[in-house]
Amino acid sequence: MSKREQLKDDYLENRLIRRRLVLSAIITVILLSLVLGRLYMLQIVEHEHFSTLSDSNRVRIKALPPTRGLIFDRHGVVMANNLPAYRLEIVPEQVKDLDSTLAQLKQYIDYTEQDLKRFRQSSKRRRPFESIPLRLNLKDEEVARLAVNLHMFEGVEINARLTRNYPQGAHAVHALGYVSRIDERDLNSVSEVEYAGTTHIGKLGLEKFYEHELHGEVGVQQVEVNAGGRTLRVLSESPPVQGNNLHLTIDSRLQKVAEEAFAEYTGAAVAIDPNNGEILALVSMPIFNPNLFVNGISYDSYNALRDSSKRPLFNRALSGQYPPGSTSKPFYGLAGLEGAITSVEKDVYCIGYYKLPNEPRRYRDWKKQGHGHMNLNDAITQSCDVYFYDLAYRMGIDRMSEFLASFGFGVKTGVDSTGERTGLLPSREWKRRAEGMPWFPGETLITGIGQGALLVTPLQLANSTAAFAIKGKRFQPHLVRSVEKVPEYNLIDIASRVADRYELQSEKNWEHVHDAMVNVVHGLRGTAHRISRDMEYTAAGKTGTAQVFEIAQDEEYDEETVAEKLRDHALFISYAPADSPQIAVAVIVENGGHGSSVAAPIARRIMDAYLLEES
Repeated sequence: MSKREQLKDDYLENRLIRRRLVLSAIITVILLSLVLGRLYMLQIVEHEHFSTLSDSNRVRIKALPPTRGLIFDRHGVVMANNLPAYRLEIVPEQVKDLDSTLAQLKQYIDYTEQDLKRFRQSSKRRRPFESIPLRLNLKDEEVARLAVNLHMFEGVEINARLTRNYPQGAHAVHALGYVSRIDERDLNSVSEVEYAGTTHIGKLGLEKFYEHELHGEVGVQQVEVNAGGRTLRVLSESPPVQGNNLHLTIDSRLQKVAEEAFAEYTGAAVAIDPNNGEILALVSMPIFNPNLFVNGISYDSYNALRDSSKRPLFNRALSGQYPPGSTSKPFYGLAGLEGAITSVEKDVYCIGYYKLPNEPRRYRDWKKQGHGHMNLNDAITQSCDVYFYDLAYRMGIDRMSEFLASFGFGVKTGVDSTGERTGLLPSREWKRRAEGMPWFPGETLITGIGQGALLVTPLQLANSTAAFAIKGKRFQPHLVRSVEKVPEYNLIDIASRVADRYELQSEKNWEHVHDAMVNVVHGLRGTAHRISRDMEYTAAGKTGTAQVFEIAQDEEYDEETVAEKLRDHALFISYAPADSPQIAVAVIVENGGHGSSVAAPIARRIMDAYLLEES
């Protein structure tokens, strides 16, 4: 027997093998239990959770931006619509190396640093699976060049979207406003859900004021995608709801006439239907093309507009504040009659200046040699300053302010737009509050001819003139006539609202001032009589001139030697036909010089176009 055979123990070997088999079996059972347990958890307990995760990798939710509502003028002329345009968009999570992709795209399509900056800003505030535009409004040749190479770029798409367009160009831009790309400030004021997929928002004017009507409701689309993120099929869709359409009170033809009447002048004009407050034309000159802003204006173009000395971006009609000059005299004349401070017969002798009792200062009349004997009708017709110095002195600033307030001076009109300012209606209380100073009698005098601290906006002046035209009933001016609800396409009219009403003490008082305003236009000595030549209707009006800077006592104003930017503003207010007003107009021409020769002819063209020319 060998030594190996002597050492061999079959019992021990069998026992060892059995132990190992038992241990292996136990381990196998444990491992199998773990696998089965995990499988139970995945298939039964957590099935819904992991099924959802699986679907999220396969199914994506896409926001469908709504089509923005259209804007029409009062006769159905399209003022704002939407045109199809191609966009270059990128889905960040589908791009492995974004910087490399952007660099390669530069070989096929040009984009600016401004485009890139906007893209990176949008990337920070949007989800990584959302499509973010890099370039808007691609040209056809750019689309063709990129389309044949698109297979090289994962996550890069060319999508056709509707973009805002203003077919009238610059016309009525200060009424319409414009839309532009959403920025950080916009996101703080809108719902992220409601604006999912939307890239543009109203920035100014009607586009901003009626954003809630124009925007519409976002839609949702469920799509199946492959591993590369490409859409395979649409699983379900809830279509977006188009924004509502706006029908304006603006007459685009009249608007163009008014803008063209200004020629190279800077200023503003507002035309209103005094019977309902509908704004027929709202002009601020110069104008600019809103289409420049829709897809992002270049820095050079924006700087040119911003830095222009004529400030085309400034809405003078709503935000400009000017002394009304002599256009305020009819209101003061009516205040004097209503308060029994003066009478129709009262005569004031004008020698070319006025002096307060015991004061050496002379308050000069525009007519150096004076007007002679003046009653109220003469004083309005010929715009005698001395008569109104005297009336203001006897009336007092607080009575003057209270009366002007009843016609809408010193408050916002409440127009349905953005950027409106209040003007300024001075009083004793205002000066104490604003400057901590007492009110002086000399300030009352200059306020009595529409100078000094008194300021109005062109819209405010037009609305006050409209209220005067119909004997004190003042409507809230508005730019939208009706809202067309989509998808029913029902027109919901905007009801005219009476903002205030001044109750006349005597209608005769109003008639006296009204007759004087008719004489301004049609009387031989009226300051605006030149515009009445061949006029086919009767108009009432009042010219005005507002100083830009104060002239010292011993100085004379010489228009020829004064820099253009320091020349007087020219103003004119009017309504027609005088016996049954259908239109009220206020015109302000900055540094125009004289209301009679510059502002009044503009108003005449506006009234002619509305009353005589067919729409």
